Amino acid sequence: MFENRLLKVYKHKSKLARRQNISCYRVYDHDLPEFPFAIELYDNRVYLAEYRRRHGMDEAAHEEWLSSCMEVVSRILSVPKERIFDRQRKKMDHRSEQYEKLNVQQEFFTVEENGLKFLVNLSDYLDTGLFLDHRVTREMVRKESAGKRFLNLFCYTGSFSVYAAAGGAASVTSVDLSKTYLKWAEDNMVINRFKDKEKYQFVHADVKQYLKTLPPGSFDLVVMDPPTFSNSKRMKDFLDIQRDHVELLNDALAATTAGGVIYFSTNFTRFILDTENIEAAEIKDITRATTAFDFEGKLKRWCYRITRS
Repeated sequence: MFENRLLKVYKHKSKLARRQNISCYRVYDHDLPEFPFAIELYDNRVYLAEYRRRHGMDEAAHEEWLSSCMEVVSRILSVPKERIFDRQRKKMDHRSEQYEKLNVQQEFFTVEENGLKFLVNLSDYLDTGLFLDHRVTREMVRKESAGKRFLNLFCYTGSFSVYAAAGGAASVTSVDLSKTYLKWAEDNMVINRFKDKEKYQFVHADVKQYLKTLPPGSFDLVVMDPPTFSNSKRMKDFLDIQRDHVELLNDALAATTAGGVIYFSTNFTRFILDTENIEAAEIKDITRATTAFDFEGKLKRWCYRITRS
């Protein structure tokens, strides 16, 4: 059953990926309840995330079952089993654990997306370093960034920053609370030959506090893709995106120039945008417009384009 389903979706998605010259994409996403995996291809490697659930198997039986599933994946995707990296994650992933480190193998490799290079790690972290679901959004940012002062908040590994730089942004500022991910973001910029330290800046800061330090009109284009929740000890206050999104967005809008744009995204599936209290000229839901072919019908995030008056 799993083999037949995986073969069917792989044939379909691999054709679409080839047409778009894409080598990193999601192949399978919990298509069958009995096989609760998210399976992604990164060139010639596979990332397989098993969503945690009560499966009723003891540890040995589960390991045997998982091994047999990986053999199917290896055969269908033509990837050696040693190049399949498996993870267990919570059933509802809201990127609240995106900074969790699991191993220290430091197995980084480079992949390409739309002509740009990104460092990916499938062994050491809960996430790979490149959120595939924002492929379309990143391209939107590239097309809109020429001559703009770009701000990437909760920047993670800086993929949006790379796209903005590639689009001709006048400046790119990447902000995150994790020094590890800021270094990763800087490395991603460097391998794409964006090395000007005055033009491309990396700020280690709590975004909630950082926004309040910015003078009005500091930026023209902003991306904000925060975790759903964070209670890091390095933060002055914990982050709850449902509770805090109005304050974050209004502070970001205050820091943008007239007509400035914020791309805001959240993986909190029960999220409700408080449009009445956001001080914007226009708020457009672009969730569907930013859904890539490999996430159609499976996307568990929201995305908005918010414009300042």
